[in-house]
Amino acid sequence: MSDPVSDPVGAPVWPDGLEEAFATYERALADDDLVVLDRLFAPGPATLRGDASGLLVGHDAISAFRSGRGGAPVRTLVETHLQVVDADHAVVVAVTEPAHGGRGLQTQVWERQPDGWVVTAAHVTQAAPALDPRVWRVVGTPLVPATTADGALAGERVAVKDLYAVAGHPVGAGNPAWLEAAPVETEHAWAVARLLEEGAEVTGIARTDELAYSLAGTNAHHGTPPNPRAPGRIPGGSSSGSASAVALGQATVGLGTDTGGSVRVPAAYQGLFGLRTTHGAVPREGLLPLATDFDAVGWLTRDATTLRRVGEALLPAYDGPGLGPEALVVVPALLELAEPDVRAAVTGLAEQHGAETRDWSPEALARWLPAFQTLQAWQAWQSHGGWLRGRLDTLGADVRGRFERGSRTTAAEADDARAVLVEAREQVDALVGDRVLLLPSASSVAPRLGPGLAERLQQTRDATMRLTCLAGIGGMPALGVPVPTATGLPAGACLVAGRGRDLSLLRLAEALSQPRNTAGPRP
Repeated sequence: MSDPVSDPVGAPVWPDGLEEAFATYERALADDDLVVLDRLFAPGPATLRGDASGLLVGHDAISAFRSGRGGAPVRTLVETHLQVVDADHAVVVAVTEPAHGGRGLQTQVWERQPDGWVVTAAHVTQAAPALDPRVWRVVGTPLVPATTADGALAGERVAVKDLYAVAGHPVGAGNPAWLEAAPVETEHAWAVARLLEEGAEVTGIARTDELAYSLAGTNAHHGTPPNPRAPGRIPGGSSSGSASAVALGQATVGLGTDTGGSVRVPAAYQGLFGLRTTHGAVPREGLLPLATDFDAVGWLTRDATTLRRVGEALLPAYDGPGLGPEALVVVPALLELAEPDVRAAVTGLAEQHGAETRDWSPEALARWLPAFQTLQAWQAWQSHGGWLRGRLDTLGADVRGRFERGSRTTAAEADDARAVLVEAREQVDALVGDRVLLLPSASSVAPRLGPGLAERLQQTRDATMRLTCLAGIGGMPALGVPVPTATGLPAGACLVAGRGRDLSLLRLAEALSQPRNTAGPRP
């Protein structure tokens, strides 16, 4: 990294100490000196740092981001421009040249404080890549054109999770070794073909967590897709690439899958709408399985209307009488499974629409969730164990651990788990009935990137699956509706209805998303 370019004749004179502070910042950036970088960014909750991934607010959020990124990209400082506001404030704009080419900009607002100059606001503009490999495996303009010019979904751009067959491309499943061995597909998966027939185009094939066995979105090989609604936090998985592509505006529909929450969790973390369909309601031909008793087709969008229009293209045409807000019920004990900020956001939606309160004890979840995870692990190994034997070291540590558990699970243990889940399904059916169960989509907002993430993710996964497993056990449709927390972070409220009520649930979500007068809760 070069020193700042000298000021031209007639340019403002650097205030005392600022040029040295800026040079110190540049050296610390090159050395990834987190202590110095933290010192040179103003303390407190008002400090800002923005880039293409979004805005970080507060010194702590900025510090956590830096500690988790592993250093800034290598670049050269080409030009430096100064605008002095007054004796204690100045703006520095620098032109940078990344090692991989292109040009970038960094703009900083500096303030003189008692201990020296510090940055109070910064914005970084980097050279945009043609393809962000964290989000996409391959893209086109489009990758696959619609087969109908004037269909019901004309103009929609689809990010296809890298588990679905797209003719002319292999299925990569989020793992380079799998991709290298995968054959080129000759036909589209059923869901992909149907979307094309309805006028949508495939923008590209989006990243997934390895073999869809994660809820985090932190792929060990391709990196973590950005979460533009909550910068510095994970995107959620395993439909992570599809979700990020939609949140970034690079696609309007993210085609994903949901086995244990892989549509609902990224929808919650990124402020999106997302539907897990009734098990088997949308054909799974051409879809790489994980656990066949629980795998379901799903999709994500930025609005409820688009979510519903995709459902009308993919789902059976009739699913019984409609569902209105009067069908909503909440179980306080399920709300208690979420952290306070998420619980408050979901409770707010329930109160706004007058949801009925119902008592139900979730104590049985202590048996149900281990049974769900046991059968899921056993079926995952049945699906992929033949290929993974001798190749487990090609997986990231978290996913490898889950498949290792599957390899140790016996058929007898799977049968015992299935028996528990048969009983559980009856109880979930009784709980939901003809109503719509409203509960948190995930137990928390998206965890921050940074130190200790692996340990934190395991805790978050277990807490979230206590909530998400209910729809999986019941084979029921579950629809995530975005609800902001009091601090503005995205969270999700989940609507769960009886099997086959997908279209009614989509119409209800569309109605709930419209502005309305606040209603009090029903007794």
